[in-house]
Amino acid sequence: MELSLYWGEFLTIAGVHLLAVASPGPDFAIVLKHSITYGRRIAMITSVGVGAAILLHVTYSLLGIGLLLKTNPLVYTIFSYLAAAYLVYIAIGALKSKAPDTTAPVSTNGIQISISDKKAFAVGFLTNGLNPKATLFFLSVFAVAVSAETPSSIKLVYGLYLAVATGVWFCFLSYLLSTRKVRAFIRQYSHWFDRVMGGVLLLLAAKLVMT
Repeated sequence: MELSLYWGEFLTIAGVHLLAVASPGPDFAIVLKHSITYGRRIAMITSVGVGAAILLHVTYSLLGIGLLLKTNPLVYTIFSYLAAAYLVYIAIGALKSKAPDTTAPVSTNGIQISISDKKAFAVGFLTNGLNPKATLFFLSVFAVAVSAETPSSIKLVYGLYLAVATGVWFCFLSYLLSTRKVRAFIRQYSHWFDRVMGGVLLLLAAKLVMT
């Protein structure tokens, strides 16, 4: 198999993906929220969950299941409402965020509360996995940029790259957002950041339903 034949496809997919992943959306909002609320470690685990969910979308695309979302308005609508409901659920929790208790003991990184690694991963996975626009994005990319003659093994490599690249990108954001200086600046107003993120998630949920 001559791998050099597929470099054009790969670079096209990588370029489009870079533009898409850098655009603010539910993934960015939830990683930002976890970076502020729970710190670097939990935010990075959430980021890994976001990256892992890419494999779900890639699987849809490779198996052709994503076509069901694209061609069946009812299925797409149901999926969109499920995704919106999940975003609203997360948003409500963020909107209820309270001002930090300055009398409570904190760790060296300023974290007073946390969630389990399993929950952090699940939140990242579900936030991305339940996004029908992400499914349609990957379906479109594989339909337009990838030749029908491209072997499934090569397509799988594309998918693995996209998953890893997504996870790495959001881990990088998690690192930047949870540095000591950034956390020191925002810790006092973390509840307001949470509430703003809750509002953003509500807007994203509304946009998802209306479009």
